[in-house]
Amino acid sequence: MSTPAISVIMAAYNGAGLIVETLESLKAQSFTDFEVIIVDDCSTDDTLAVARGFGDPRIRVIAAETNQGVVASRNRAVAEARGRYIAALDHDDLCHPDRFARQVAYLDEHPDTVLVGTAAAILENGVLLPGSLAPVSTPMLIEWLLRIENPLVWSSVMMRGDAARQLDPFTRPDMVFAEDFDLYHRIGKLGTIARLDDELMTYRRHTGSASQRHVDAMTGRATDVLEAAYVAVFGPEAQAIADLIVRHVMGRRPVPDRDTFRRVGDALVTLQDDFLETRRPDPQSRSLIRWETARRWARIGRIGLRTGQLDLSDAVAVRPDHLGLGYAGIDDLIMSRLVGGARAIQRRLADRKAS
Repeated sequence: MSTPAISVIMAAYNGAGLIVETLESLKAQSFTDFEVIIVDDCSTDDTLAVARGFGDPRIRVIAAETNQGVVASRNRAVAEARGRYIAALDHDDLCHPDRFARQVAYLDEHPDTVLVGTAAAILENGVLLPGSLAPVSTPMLIEWLLRIENPLVWSSVMMRGDAARQLDPFTRPDMVFAEDFDLYHRIGKLGTIARLDDELMTYRRHTGSASQRHVDAMTGRATDVLEAAYVAVFGPEAQAIADLIVRHVMGRRPVPDRDTFRRVGDALVTLQDDFLETRRPDPQSRSLIRWETARRWARIGRIGLRTGQLDLSDAVAVRPDHLGLGYAGIDDLIMSRLVGGARAIQRRLADRKAS
């Protein structure tokens, strides 16, 4: 049996209504030298039968003996993978026809790269939305963003099999709900991580999905990942700073007050300065890093204004020199403040009625 160029790993659970469309998107790939390893995690619907009945000899379906969750299922799939490259794909996401061809070409041309993702469109409630991640990237920008957020969609990534197999385990059970973010940090120690800026896959975003239902668990695990990355910069304050970044940069939760807003800004400046000094990015990457960090700072300010947690003087007075306003001009900030003021009035009226 010849070894395929790509092993597609797929953890499946109760996906009978969507998995056929996902497999059809694989069948439509212009690059055809791949195998698909599906681990069905004891689905209670017809997922197992549907996957087995799809009728493509490149597909191998493994029925798990017990339900163990997505981390164990992915690890089982990687253990069975034979490909030179390993491509991630969830049972409900869709590959665009040239995804594999483009990623294989990139990895072949960049031997120092261990993982490459792609931009992704978002499908929500039947509406196709543009992705919300940085529109233009360089490997250095992706490396920077991994210090403050998750800039990659799991179903878009392809990695070198020999690098993936050095991770033991491939994804860590104790990092469930942030296992992909943890994997990127671990595999990034073995080589470069990059992203293709064209949308080469579509990610289905579901109301009530794990990312919506397990916010606290995701926050805790992502904080663990960043705490380990921040120790060299912040020492004993690493955990507290990681929690701030996860909540307000990654999680987009409103800052509760001006002091927290200032602390987040100071943390971003310290992290950015350390990265620019130690990694010395090229001029293009340096500009992108500053711009994208400023965008995130502006977003935090807008969220605070719109929720009424901050006022306009907070947004302007607390702004670190290195971050500026990002995409948010003063008109944008004023509009956010007007929205936030209206919401604050509504809350006070509701409190009075309740009392």
